[in-house]
Amino acid sequence: MLWIKALHIVFIASWFAGLFYLPRIFVNLALEGEGPARERLLLMARKLYRFTTMLALPALVFGAWLVWLQYGGGEQFKLPGWLHAKLTLVLLIVGYHHACGSLLKKFERGVNQRGHKWYRWFNEVPVLLLLAVTILVVVKPF
Repeated sequence: MLWIKALHIVFIASWFAGLFYLPRIFVNLALEGEGPARERLLLMARKLYRFTTMLALPALVFGAWLVWLQYGGGEQFKLPGWLHAKLTLVLLIVGYHHACGSLLKKFERGVNQRGHKWYRWFNEVPVLLLLAVTILVVVKPF
């Protein structure tokens, strides 16, 4: 179980590294006009989004495996309250990840309507989600 937990933490940290950086690329894309710099930023964003998606999948699989090992199976399958809250936040994180993909497609089509300040605030969302999940996992407040 400790190996699975260690791998889960590594993939979560890697996934979040991408979730922290991708919106920073969006900030630069929102500031950039047409030209080679924009194309370079789009290429970076595409590659990062694909790579981040590949990191998210094992993070989610190892997390589900941990839940199963700790609480799973049988008639007594009952999750504590903090874990319900964490899993809800994980769904929000997955939604944020998909929102990043949707925003990337808008940049690729040239239909982005948001400014760099909006993306600066958007970039703070995964920080808050990670903070909340970490507190739930470590403190287990309920």
